[in-house]
Amino acid sequence: MNIMYKNDITITPRDLSEVFHASGIKRPYDDLDRMQQMLDHANVLVTAWDQEKIVGVARGLTDFSYCCYLSDLAVVQAYQHQGIGKQLIEQVKEELNEHVALILLSAPSAMDYYPKVGFDKIENGYIIKRKK
Repeated sequence: MNIMYKNDITITPRDLSEVFHASGIKRPYDDLDRMQQMLDHANVLVTAWDQEKIVGVARGLTDFSYCCYLSDLAVVQAYQHQGIGKQLIEQVKEELNEHVALILLSAPSAMDYYPKVGFDKIENGYIIKRKK
């Protein structure tokens, strides 16, 4: 399989929605207006492609100086366990520099995954949860 990674392409809300839905990640994939807002306000977006089919996405928010919040990492289930998520993370890191910390919130089911791809677990975080 020859997966291509792109950081210079615009995707549609439907593209994002389809990846989220097919990956199993919990996102409001049926709300295309919200998907558009998620795309509009991200300043790091790396996508993975199998030919003309989008199969993965990493979306982040950053100041490009101190920290980057990796808000989404999603790979279509049929493409999981092939290193695509790890490569998406590497591509995001290439968009940043060595002075930028990469931070994320993990789904409970992915807690074992992130240490395998270079993340350290931290205990000093807090959250005010969204209403929906």
